[in-house]
Amino acid sequence: MLKVGHETASMLTRDRVRLDADIYRPDCAGEWPVLLMRQPYGRAIASTVVYAHPTWYAAQGYIVVIQDVRGRGTSQGVFQLFSSEIEDGIDAVNWAAQLPGSNGLVGMYGFSYQGMTQLYAASARPPALKAICPAMIGYDLYADWAYEGGAFCLQANLGWAVQLAAETARLQRDATAHQLLYAASRNLPFYDLSHPFTESLRKYAPNSFYYEWLEHSEPGEYWEQLSPNLQGVDLPMLHIGGWFDPYLRGNLRLYQEMAARSAFPQHLLIGPWAHLPWGRKVGAVDYGAEAASPVDSLQVRWFDHFLKGMDTGLLNQLPVCLFEMGSNQWRYFEGWPRSDRKSYFLASTGLASVREDAGTLISAEKPVLPNSCDVLVHDPWRPVPAWGGHAAIPAGAFERSAIDDRTDVLTYTCEPLVEDLHLAGEVSVEIFCQADTPSFDLCAVLSEVLPNGNIYNFTQGYVQVNSTQGTTALRIALQATCVRIAKGHRLRLSLSAACFPAYSLNPGTGIPSVETRLIEAQIITVTVRSGGNCLSKVLLPVVS
Repeated sequence: MLKVGHETASMLTRDRVRLDADIYRPDCAGEWPVLLMRQPYGRAIASTVVYAHPTWYAAQGYIVVIQDVRGRGTSQGVFQLFSSEIEDGIDAVNWAAQLPGSNGLVGMYGFSYQGMTQLYAASARPPALKAICPAMIGYDLYADWAYEGGAFCLQANLGWAVQLAAETARLQRDATAHQLLYAASRNLPFYDLSHPFTESLRKYAPNSFYYEWLEHSEPGEYWEQLSPNLQGVDLPMLHIGGWFDPYLRGNLRLYQEMAARSAFPQHLLIGPWAHLPWGRKVGAVDYGAEAASPVDSLQVRWFDHFLKGMDTGLLNQLPVCLFEMGSNQWRYFEGWPRSDRKSYFLASTGLASVREDAGTLISAEKPVLPNSCDVLVHDPWRPVPAWGGHAAIPAGAFERSAIDDRTDVLTYTCEPLVEDLHLAGEVSVEIFCQADTPSFDLCAVLSEVLPNGNIYNFTQGYVQVNSTQGTTALRIALQATCVRIAKGHRLRLSLSAACFPAYSLNPGTGIPSVETRLIEAQIITVTVRSGGNCLSKVLLPVVS
């Protein structure tokens, strides 16, 4: 371990805006590669909520630069979400490559916004940038970040907007607005928003992105221009995600694109983590010592290989490393699992909303099941609450017996497994259903039912639907997963018409929720059909 020195330095962007950074460097002679992180939360934090402190990275033989992006921390300029990160990213990479003691080679690391700054910088292909480690990012900002299945990710987006707005108010020394927003962050106002709160959020949320995102409720040009464009970009990338992270879709979208076309190694690591922290306990489940984050050591090996030319053995191991929940161990694959699909078909007595033994999951190749239907009624006065998963706060696996016991939740459970069931990859459900309103939502949760009756979720998905006449075959993509369901345990599918406040309430009117007042929200009746010609089913990625 090398001794480390610390200094603060500034650079000027092409439009003469000063950006400030903390620089950590080995306290000895020599030339070193540079690791750059660009972030909006105050550079002293340096993403230590999930990573080791920059002094640790510097002690491994790197110059580490933690930079405040434009308009944040002590950097000058106006912060507008993602809008300056391409040009500023190019300038920051070029500046970092020319720092005293630099060997001219730059790598970038960071998660969330700090992961996005890597993609924006990489999109311009600065020659000095040789390797990146994007973690927990949205590649398509519409489908991977702001919306899921067409539904607005309310809790995550509002919480983030409030956080950024409060920091802007603090930087501008508006104590009243800062206090109001800080208080709101501890008890987010998801219903009708008060005038002082709305006024402060619109004023200090950079460029009022929260309201822009609500207004752009469909994919299109707005999102295409906002999202990073990596066409023609090729770099070695270490992709890092979590099974309970809301942006895992973005990590997988980017990894799969790059793995299909890159001339450089593309490695993927997914742990049993939420957005933060990255540890052994997520939600109510302890995944054991193996779940402790290996990311810091792995990133150093990555950068040692591509920035120092060292043989770290990294390329001798399989490129995809997935944590298997249940067995609580890491599994390695040659690529993203292309698993055999195993179907579990829904069957019911029609009382799946009332009795847990009424709805069943049946494993069969060519089932012959009688026609049945279950009805669930969504009441906006008491919507089904979010409880764990990847979109709620807190995220993770929780004991959800109380949720499944509600009569506005349909449950379908298989018989105890006669052998362990290993799943790795994409999960989906196909549901034949219809509703009595112009629009409705459907939330699908997969859980493991233990012999003692406890129920722990491990993946879920959500979709917003514009109703059509008659029964619709609806496909819901669930969060990808890697899990072992133990012999003697059971698999359960839970269906509901809300998951609030993880996703905004669907008023049922067919009019976007941003244009609908709470008083206009309708009671929604959803009918789920199974059997006969309506073979509703769960599609599972089974591996050995």
